[in-house]
Amino acid sequence: MAILSLRRRRSAVVSAAAVAGLTAAGICLTVGGASAGTVSGSLYRDPSSAVVRWVAANPGDSRAAVIRDKIASQPQAHWYANFNPSTIQSEVSSFVGAANAAQQIPVLSVYEITNRDCGGASAGGAPDLNQYQTWVSNFARGLGNQTVLIILETDSLALQTCLGSAELNARNQAISTATRTIKSGNPNAKVYLDGGHSTWNSANETANRLRNAGVQYADGFFTNVSNFNPTSSEANFGRAVISALNGMGISGKRQVIDTSRNGGASGDWCADDNTDRRIGAYPTTNTGDANIDAYLWVKPPGEADGCRYAAGSFQPDLAFSLANGAPNPPTTTPPTTAPPTTTPPTTTPPTTAPPTTAPPTTTPPPTGNGCSASVVLNQWSGGFTASVTVTAGSTALNGWTVTLTLPGGAAVTGVWSAQASGTSGTVRFTNVGYNGQVGAGQSTNFGFQGTGTGPGTTAGCTAG
Repeated sequence: MAILSLRRRRSAVVSAAAVAGLTAAGICLTVGGASAGTVSGSLYRDPSSAVVRWVAANPGDSRAAVIRDKIASQPQAHWYANFNPSTIQSEVSSFVGAANAAQQIPVLSVYEITNRDCGGASAGGAPDLNQYQTWVSNFARGLGNQTVLIILETDSLALQTCLGSAELNARNQAISTATRTIKSGNPNAKVYLDGGHSTWNSANETANRLRNAGVQYADGFFTNVSNFNPTSSEANFGRAVISALNGMGISGKRQVIDTSRNGGASGDWCADDNTDRRIGAYPTTNTGDANIDAYLWVKPPGEADGCRYAAGSFQPDLAFSLANGAPNPPTTTPPTTAPPTTTPPTTTPPTTAPPTTAPPTTTPPPTGNGCSASVVLNQWSGGFTASVTVTAGSTALNGWTVTLTLPGGAAVTGVWSAQASGTSGTVRFTNVGYNGQVGAGQSTNFGFQGTGTGPGTTAGCTAG
């Protein structure tokens, strides 16, 4: 787990958590509508984010309801900041697979560039740029073929004070190559490069840096990550950057804006000691602005900047300060029919029919001291992902086990939000520590992916 902070007038980053699940009763999810930009659909809410885990573990805390309803309910970016070339593909595949199973769009923040943060508080990244490209190649192999949003290397272009001309040229080439590698790995990936923010570099300078780093191969740029500048200021800045890029012969680029903490005062970069902060616009792809693909929460609200608390740690008082007094999120009903899908994560692209999604069963929850389990299956030629919903009966669960039987030749290759016993034939999935307690009539989720043909839409469930 990486704990990072970014200083000066810039940003503060986050700890990255592995994909897992837990129940968060009462959470209302927002669903994106038609987009004015190039992205449309519902953004993915990670059920294992730090704020969701805190809400589940502290139901009696007086701050929990506000934090649950206004922060934990919302989709936020998942950060990849550890140099782990041997495991990054499986980590990405699990996260993206969970989003695909939920028929939602994941947001992934890549933070691995060599000489990250110019050796400052967030120092780290790949040891050298050759190893960086190896890491990126493995990262790209886990992205599947469905829409994903990639926030590529926060501050890598806005902060260059430590780089000589040769180092700068090498970094620009590395980011350009990383963009094309990700696009090659998943043609439906939307890649955005670092645009700083509206009170840092000028629009012309930002456009020049974006061009040098290969924005012509990307979908656009992101601004305001972890910062507090108003959305209107960032949108005006974005239009100026787009105009400057057009003047360079680079057209069709769009902006995404981090609105996680810009609903209150602007000013000093650190939110830890400032009480006049608010969450900004809720995450959505329905921006109403043809230049803006999405408003995103790249910096998860409530995670510290490092000036008062450990950088990247979730602090409920910070989350409560951001959420208290903010408007409630919009409520919409999830689509009743699945949008068209393409191939979920796999190391070998299929050569035949597109995936099909089996609907969940409508079996009512058990009425006694037990549980039920239903499966949503996303099948393609040679593989599948499965999203499993565990529902408690009239008595709360203190642990659960789901048992299902895979068809011959099928095998489980990855699991999130549960522990699996076995990989083929009859497989048992048990809860992990934070999602074993499920309130009466409430539900939690886990998922897995595999090769071959997936299971049916029902599974056995036992309490305890």
